[in-house]
Amino acid sequence: MKKLDVCPSTLKSGFDTYSPEALRKLFDGRVVSHILPFDSPGNSEDEGIEYATHVGRIALSGVQPKGGLVIGDDNKLVRPAEGQHSHYILKPAPSSYALLAREFCPANEHFTMQLAAQVYGIETAANALCFFRDGEAAYLTRRFDIAPEGQKHSQEDFASLAGLTKANGGHDYKYSNLSYEECASIIRRYVTAAQIDVLRFFQLVVFNYITLNDDAHLKNFTLISRDGKEYRLAPAYDLINTSLHLHQPRIFAFDNGLFKEGMSFSDVRTINRGDFQEFGRRIGLPDRVVERELNRFATENTEAEDLINRSFLSDDLKAHYNASMKYRQSTLKR
Repeated sequence: MKKLDVCPSTLKSGFDTYSPEALRKLFDGRVVSHILPFDSPGNSEDEGIEYATHVGRIALSGVQPKGGLVIGDDNKLVRPAEGQHSHYILKPAPSSYALLAREFCPANEHFTMQLAAQVYGIETAANALCFFRDGEAAYLTRRFDIAPEGQKHSQEDFASLAGLTKANGGHDYKYSNLSYEECASIIRRYVTAAQIDVLRFFQLVVFNYITLNDDAHLKNFTLISRDGKEYRLAPAYDLINTSLHLHQPRIFAFDNGLFKEGMSFSDVRTINRGDFQEFGRRIGLPDRVVERELNRFATENTEAEDLINRSFLSDDLKAHYNASMKYRQSTLKR
Protein backbone atom coordinates (compact mmCIF):
# COMPACT_ATOMS: atom_id res chain seq x y z
CA MET A 1 0.00 0.00 0.00
CA LYS A 2 1.45 3.33 -1.08
CA LYS A 3 1.92 5.79 1.80
CA LEU A 4 -0.32 8.85 1.43
CA ASP A 5 0.66 12.47 1.95
CA VAL A 6 -2.74 14.04 1.17
CA CYS A 7 -6.16 13.36 2.64
CA PRO A 8 -7.93 10.91 0.27
CA SER A 9 -11.13 12.90 0.74
CA THR A 10 -10.35 16.64 0.89
CA LEU A 11 -6.99 16.36 -0.94
CA LYS A 12 -5.39 18.59 1.68
CA SER A 13 -1.68 18.03 2.19
CA GLY A 14 -0.10 16.65 5.33
CA PHE A 15 -2.38 13.65 6.00
CA ASP A 16 -1.69 9.94 5.60
CA THR A 17 -5.37 9.04 6.08
CA TYR A 18 -8.69 10.90 6.33
CA SER A 19 -8.37 14.35 7.86
CA PRO A 20 -10.58 15.40 10.81
CA GLU A 21 -12.69 17.45 8.36
CA ALA A 22 -13.23 14.40 6.16
CA LEU A 23 -14.10 12.21 9.15
CA ARG A 24 -16.79 14.69 10.19
CA LYS A 25 -18.38 14.88 6.75
CA LEU A 26 -18.16 11.20 5.91
CA PHE A 27 -18.47 9.38 9.22
CA ASP A 28 -19.83 11.90 11.75
CA GLY A 29 -16.40 12.02 13.38
CA ARG A 30 -15.87 8.27 13.73
CA VAL A 31 -12.28 7.28 12.95
CA VAL A 32 -12.64 5.01 9.94
CA SER A 33 -9.63 3.75 8.00
CA HIS A 34 -9.14 4.58 4.32
CA ILE A 35 -8.13 0.92 3.83
CA LEU A 36 -10.95 -1.59 3.33
CA PRO A 37 -10.69 -4.98 5.10
CA PHE A 38 -11.08 -6.97 1.86
CA ASP A 39 -9.59 -7.23 -1.62
CA SER A 40 -10.90 -5.63 -4.79
CA PRO A 41 -13.57 -7.60 -6.73
CA GLY A 42 -11.10 -8.74 -9.38
CA ASN A 43 -8.70 -10.16 -6.82
CA SER A 44 -11.13 -11.48 -4.23
CA GLU A 45 -12.04 -15.14 -3.92
CA ASP A 46 -14.91 -14.49 -1.54
CA GLU A 47 -18.10 -12.48 -1.98
CA GLY A 48 -17.66 -9.88 0.74
CA ILE A 49 -19.72 -7.40 -1.30
CA GLU A 50 -22.25 -7.89 -4.07
CA TYR A 51 -21.49 -5.86 -7.16
CA ALA A 52 -24.25 -5.13 -9.64
CA THR A 53 -23.40 -4.47 -13.27
CA HIS A 54 -25.65 -2.49 -15.57
CA VAL A 55 -26.12 -2.84 -19.29
CA GLY A 56 -26.89 0.10 -21.54
CA ARG A 57 -25.48 2.83 -23.68
CA ILE A 58 -21.67 3.06 -23.70
CA ALA A 59 -21.24 5.37 -20.74
CA LEU A 60 -19.45 5.18 -17.43
CA SER A 61 -22.70 4.78 -15.55
CA GLY A 62 -23.39 1.67 -17.60
CA VAL A 63 -20.22 -0.19 -16.73
CA GLN A 64 -19.34 0.80 -13.17
CA PRO A 65 -20.00 -1.79 -10.47
CA LYS A 66 -21.42 -0.59 -7.16
CA GLY A 67 -21.85 -1.99 -3.68
CA GLY A 68 -23.39 -0.81 -0.43
CA LEU A 69 -21.46 -0.42 2.83
CA VAL A 70 -22.06 0.52 6.46
CA ILE A 71 -19.71 1.21 9.37
CA GLY A 72 -19.37 -1.92 11.49
CA ASP A 73 -18.94 -2.12 15.26
CA ASP A 74 -15.16 -2.07 14.83
CA ASN A 75 -15.29 1.18 12.80
CA LYS A 76 -14.57 -0.69 9.56
CA LEU A 77 -16.65 -0.40 6.41
CA VAL A 78 -18.55 -3.65 5.89
CA ARG A 79 -21.46 -5.02 3.87
CA PRO A 80 -24.85 -4.20 5.46
CA ALA A 81 -26.85 -6.92 7.17
CA GLU A 82 -29.95 -8.26 5.45
CA GLY A 83 -32.69 -5.62 5.54
CA GLN A 84 -30.28 -2.89 6.68
CA HIS A 85 -29.94 0.27 4.57
CA SER A 86 -26.42 0.89 3.32
CA HIS A 87 -25.06 4.31 4.32
CA TYR A 88 -22.30 4.38 1.69
CA ILE A 89 -21.89 3.45 -1.95
CA LEU A 90 -18.61 1.91 -3.06
CA LYS A 91 -17.59 2.11 -6.73
CA PRO A 92 -14.48 0.12 -7.68
CA ALA A 93 -12.73 0.74 -10.97
CA PRO A 94 -14.76 -0.66 -13.90
CA SER A 95 -13.56 -3.90 -15.43
CA SER A 96 -14.53 -3.00 -19.00
CA TYR A 97 -11.58 -2.91 -21.39
CA ALA A 98 -13.61 -0.60 -23.64
CA LEU A 99 -12.67 2.24 -21.29
CA LEU A 100 -9.44 4.20 -21.38
CA ALA A 101 -7.42 4.43 -18.15
CA ARG A 102 -10.23 2.61 -16.36
CA GLU A 103 -8.19 2.15 -13.18
CA PHE A 104 -8.32 5.93 -12.68
CA CYS A 105 -12.13 6.23 -12.85
CA PRO A 106 -12.43 6.41 -9.03
CA ALA A 107 -9.75 9.13 -8.83
CA ASN A 108 -11.44 11.05 -11.64
CA GLU A 109 -14.85 11.01 -9.98
CA HIS A 110 -13.39 11.88 -6.60
CA PHE A 111 -11.42 14.85 -7.95
CA THR A 112 -14.34 16.16 -10.01
CA MET A 113 -16.63 16.04 -6.99
CA GLN A 114 -14.04 17.83 -4.85
CA LEU A 115 -13.52 20.43 -7.59
CA ALA A 116 -17.26 21.10 -7.70
CA ALA A 117 -17.50 21.54 -3.93
CA GLN A 118 -14.25 23.27 -3.05
CA VAL A 119 -13.72 25.57 -6.02
CA TYR A 120 -17.21 26.22 -7.37
CA GLY A 121 -19.33 25.95 -4.23
CA ILE A 122 -21.62 23.25 -5.64
CA GLU A 123 -23.29 21.13 -2.97
CA THR A 124 -22.16 17.55 -3.45
CA ALA A 125 -22.57 14.21 -1.72
CA ALA A 126 -19.76 13.64 0.79
CA ASN A 127 -17.10 11.52 -0.90
CA ALA A 128 -13.59 10.13 -0.76
CA LEU A 129 -11.25 7.57 -2.16
CA CYS A 130 -10.64 4.39 -0.22
CA PHE A 131 -8.34 1.49 -0.96
CA PHE A 132 -8.89 -2.23 -1.06
CA ARG A 133 -6.51 -4.39 0.94
CA ASP A 134 -4.62 -5.18 -2.30
CA GLY A 135 -4.03 -1.47 -2.96
CA GLU A 136 -6.62 -0.75 -5.67
CA ALA A 137 -8.51 2.51 -5.31
CA ALA A 138 -12.30 2.79 -5.13
CA TYR A 139 -14.67 5.74 -4.95
CA LEU A 140 -16.71 6.05 -1.76
CA THR A 141 -19.72 8.32 -1.32
CA ARG A 142 -22.08 8.85 1.58
CA ARG A 143 -25.74 8.37 0.72
CA PHE A 144 -27.64 11.62 1.18
CA ASP A 145 -31.00 9.84 1.10
CA ILE A 146 -30.32 8.03 4.39
CA ALA A 147 -30.50 9.94 7.68
CA PRO A 148 -27.88 9.22 10.37
CA GLU A 149 -30.60 7.45 12.35
CA GLY A 150 -31.19 5.09 9.42
CA GLN A 151 -34.52 6.26 7.98
CA LYS A 152 -34.75 6.82 4.23
CA HIS A 153 -35.68 10.20 2.83
CA SER A 154 -38.14 10.49 -0.03
CA GLN A 155 -36.46 11.15 -3.37
CA GLU A 156 -37.25 10.93 -7.08
CA ASP A 157 -34.87 11.21 -10.02
CA PHE A 158 -35.81 13.27 -13.05
CA ALA A 159 -36.59 10.22 -15.19
CA SER A 160 -39.25 9.17 -12.69
CA LEU A 161 -40.59 12.71 -12.34
CA ALA A 162 -40.91 12.93 -16.13
CA GLY A 163 -42.65 9.53 -16.22
CA LEU A 164 -39.97 8.04 -18.45
CA THR A 165 -38.90 4.39 -18.52
CA LYS A 166 -37.40 2.04 -21.08
CA ALA A 167 -40.91 0.87 -21.88
CA ASN A 168 -42.20 4.28 -22.95
CA GLY A 169 -38.99 6.20 -23.64
CA GLY A 170 -36.83 3.68 -25.45
CA HIS A 171 -33.53 2.03 -24.62
CA ASP A 172 -31.75 5.39 -24.21
CA TYR A 173 -34.64 7.00 -22.32
CA LYS A 174 -32.24 8.70 -19.89
CA TYR A 175 -30.60 10.59 -22.76
CA SER A 176 -32.94 10.89 -25.72
CA ASN A 177 -36.19 12.41 -24.48
CA LEU A 178 -35.57 15.67 -22.62
CA SER A 179 -33.26 18.68 -22.66
CA TYR A 180 -31.73 20.60 -19.77
CA GLU A 181 -34.29 23.33 -20.40
CA GLU A 182 -37.07 20.81 -19.77
CA CYS A 183 -35.29 19.55 -16.65
CA ALA A 184 -35.47 23.07 -15.22
CA SER A 185 -39.23 22.93 -15.81
CA ILE A 186 -39.36 19.81 -13.61
CA ILE A 187 -37.73 21.81 -10.81
CA ARG A 188 -40.26 24.62 -11.20
CA ARG A 189 -43.10 22.11 -11.11
CA TYR A 190 -42.11 20.35 -7.89
CA VAL A 191 -39.86 22.67 -5.86
CA THR A 192 -41.35 25.43 -3.71
CA ALA A 193 -38.15 27.49 -3.67
CA ALA A 194 -37.72 26.89 -7.38
CA GLN A 195 -35.67 29.97 -8.22
CA ILE A 196 -32.90 28.91 -5.82
CA ASP A 197 -32.72 25.40 -7.21
CA VAL A 198 -32.97 26.51 -10.84
CA LEU A 199 -29.82 28.55 -10.20
CA ARG A 200 -28.14 25.55 -8.59
CA PHE A 201 -29.16 23.47 -11.61
CA PHE A 202 -27.74 26.08 -14.01
CA GLN A 203 -24.44 26.05 -12.12
CA LEU A 204 -24.30 22.28 -12.31
CA VAL A 205 -25.01 22.20 -16.06
CA VAL A 206 -22.24 24.74 -16.71
CA PHE A 207 -19.86 22.86 -14.41
CA ASN A 208 -20.56 19.60 -16.26
CA TYR A 209 -19.79 21.37 -19.51
CA ILE A 210 -16.41 22.78 -18.45
CA THR A 211 -15.38 19.47 -16.84
CA LEU A 212 -16.47 17.41 -19.85
CA ASN A 213 -19.04 15.31 -18.03
CA ASP A 214 -21.18 14.00 -20.88
CA ASP A 215 -23.03 11.50 -18.70
CA ALA A 216 -25.25 13.91 -16.76
CA HIS A 217 -28.46 12.07 -17.67
CA LEU A 218 -31.95 12.09 -16.15
CA LYS A 219 -31.09 9.68 -13.35
CA ASN A 220 -28.17 11.84 -12.27
CA PHE A 221 -30.49 14.63 -11.10
CA THR A 222 -32.76 14.06 -8.12
CA LEU A 223 -35.27 15.90 -5.96
CA ILE A 224 -35.23 14.99 -2.27
CA SER A 225 -37.48 15.73 0.70
CA ARG A 226 -35.84 15.51 4.11
CA ASP A 227 -38.84 16.81 6.05
CA GLY A 228 -41.47 14.75 4.23
CA LYS A 229 -43.05 17.92 2.83
CA GLU A 230 -40.98 20.12 0.53
CA TYR A 231 -38.66 18.93 -2.22
CA ARG A 232 -35.37 20.47 -3.24
CA LEU A 233 -32.63 19.64 -5.72
CA ALA A 234 -30.45 16.96 -4.14
CA PRO A 235 -26.68 17.35 -3.78
CA ALA A 236 -24.72 16.65 -6.96
CA TYR A 237 -23.39 13.14 -7.53
CA ASP A 238 -21.77 11.05 -10.29
CA LEU A 239 -19.66 13.98 -11.52
CA ILE A 240 -16.76 12.80 -13.70
CA ASN A 241 -14.73 13.96 -16.69
CA THR A 242 -15.84 11.28 -19.15
CA SER A 243 -13.38 12.38 -21.85
CA LEU A 244 -10.58 10.71 -19.88
CA HIS A 245 -12.17 7.29 -20.38
CA LEU A 246 -14.42 7.25 -23.48
CA HIS A 247 -13.17 6.90 -27.04
CA GLN A 248 -15.99 9.08 -28.40
CA PRO A 249 -17.13 11.54 -25.74
CA ARG A 250 -20.08 13.82 -26.44
CA ILE A 251 -20.70 17.48 -25.58
CA PHE A 252 -23.90 16.98 -23.59
CA ALA A 253 -25.48 13.83 -22.21
CA PHE A 254 -28.85 14.72 -23.71
CA ASP A 255 -29.32 14.33 -27.45
CA ASN A 256 -31.20 17.65 -27.46
CA GLY A 257 -28.54 19.44 -25.45
CA LEU A 258 -29.64 22.59 -23.67
CA PHE A 259 -32.86 23.35 -25.54
CA LYS A 260 -36.16 21.55 -25.89
CA GLU A 261 -36.15 21.88 -29.70
CA GLY A 262 -32.63 20.44 -29.85
CA MET A 263 -29.31 21.97 -30.84
CA SER A 264 -27.36 21.94 -34.07
CA PHE A 265 -23.68 21.24 -33.49
CA SER A 266 -20.95 19.15 -35.04
CA ASP A 267 -18.32 19.61 -32.33
CA VAL A 268 -17.57 21.70 -29.27
CA ARG A 269 -16.45 24.68 -31.35
CA THR A 270 -20.08 25.39 -32.16
CA ILE A 271 -20.93 25.89 -28.45
CA ASN A 272 -20.31 29.31 -26.98
CA ARG A 273 -21.31 31.74 -24.26
CA GLY A 274 -24.41 32.76 -26.16
CA ASP A 275 -25.87 29.27 -25.85
CA PHE A 276 -25.62 29.38 -22.07
CA GLN A 277 -26.91 32.95 -21.97
CA GLU A 278 -29.98 31.81 -23.87
CA PHE A 279 -30.30 28.74 -21.66
CA GLY A 280 -30.23 30.89 -18.53
CA ARG A 281 -32.84 33.24 -19.98
CA ARG A 282 -35.16 30.38 -20.93
CA ILE A 283 -35.08 28.82 -17.47
CA GLY A 284 -35.95 32.16 -15.87
CA LEU A 285 -32.68 33.46 -14.44
CA PRO A 286 -31.97 37.22 -14.47
CA ASP A 287 -29.38 38.31 -17.03
CA ARG A 288 -27.06 39.71 -14.36
CA VAL A 289 -27.06 36.35 -12.54
CA VAL A 290 -26.31 34.43 -15.75
CA GLU A 291 -23.44 36.79 -16.58
CA ARG A 292 -22.01 36.53 -13.08
CA GLU A 293 -22.07 32.74 -13.17
CA LEU A 294 -20.64 32.45 -16.68
CA ASN A 295 -17.81 34.81 -15.75
CA ARG A 296 -17.07 32.66 -12.71
CA PHE A 297 -16.98 29.38 -14.61
CA ALA A 298 -15.09 30.82 -17.59
CA THR A 299 -12.23 32.15 -15.46
CA GLU A 300 -9.21 29.89 -15.04
CA ASN A 301 -8.66 29.20 -11.37
CA THR A 302 -5.31 28.55 -9.68
CA GLU A 303 -7.12 26.80 -6.83
CA ALA A 304 -8.44 24.28 -9.36
CA GLU A 305 -4.93 23.67 -10.70
CA ASP A 306 -3.55 23.19 -7.21
CA LEU A 307 -6.31 20.72 -6.41
CA ILE A 308 -5.78 18.65 -9.55
CA ASN A 309 -2.05 18.46 -8.81
CA ARG A 310 -2.87 16.89 -5.44
CA SER A 311 -5.38 14.44 -6.94
CA PHE A 312 -4.81 10.72 -7.41
CA LEU A 313 -4.90 10.91 -11.20
CA SER A 314 -1.80 10.03 -13.21
CA ASP A 315 0.37 12.89 -14.44
CA ASP A 316 -0.86 12.39 -18.02
CA LEU A 317 -4.51 12.46 -16.94
CA LYS A 318 -3.92 15.56 -14.82
CA ALA A 319 -2.51 17.33 -17.89
CA HIS A 320 -5.40 16.11 -20.07
CA TYR A 321 -7.99 17.19 -17.52
CA ASN A 322 -6.41 20.60 -17.06
CA ALA A 323 -6.02 21.32 -20.77
CA SER A 324 -9.51 20.15 -21.73
CA MET A 325 -11.11 22.14 -18.94
CA LYS A 326 -9.25 25.31 -19.95
CA TYR A 327 -10.43 24.86 -23.53
CA ARG A 328 -14.05 24.48 -22.47
CA GLN A 329 -13.70 27.58 -20.27
CA SER A 330 -12.38 29.52 -23.27
CA THR A 331 -15.57 28.75 -25.22
CA LEU A 332 -17.58 30.51 -22.51
CA LYS A 333 -15.67 33.74 -23.13
CA ARG A 334 -16.80 34.21 -26.70
